[in-house]
Amino acid sequence: MRIEWNITKRRGNIRPILHYTVTLEEHERELALPFIRIASTIPEPPDSWQEFCYPGQHERSKNPMSGKTYDLEIPSHKGRLWKQSLRLPWREENNYPEIEQSFKKLRDAFEAELKAAYDSLPMNESNALETSFESRRFIAPGVLAERFLALAKNAKAS
Repeated sequence: MRIEWNITKRRGNIRPILHYTVTLEEHERELALPFIRIASTIPEPPDSWQEFCYPGQHERSKNPMSGKTYDLEIPSHKGRLWKQSLRLPWREENNYPEIEQSFKKLRDAFEAELKAAYDSLPMNESNALETSFESRRFIAPGVLAERFLALAKNAKAS
């Protein structure tokens, strides 16, 4: 599994956008890992649909944040590539240390699922059963009698 991300922001009052991609390797997909979602510490700005934030509004005001955070996700084994984009709060210093911390938390959750799936060992078991001794002993007289009668019939016919 590989998580790649970048943050893009245009000059001005434009909010930055976090783009991330999760790519599963073939051996990870073969383990049939489930969809993984974690609660991150990446803040979702108020009115996150809005691409801008003016001075004095939302995260640039005295009451800066909504208190909501984004969920981060890794696709199930059915998807090889996962692309997401999240709008980040405007920050004067353009510093977002919680992003790497959150992706490490996502990686840890993935690795726990990976280990659990890998610990489920493969198997290929074959076996066979035959008629029990008790059943053979029960039906043997009848089977032998039929065979003797068939032999006698064949001997008489020859």
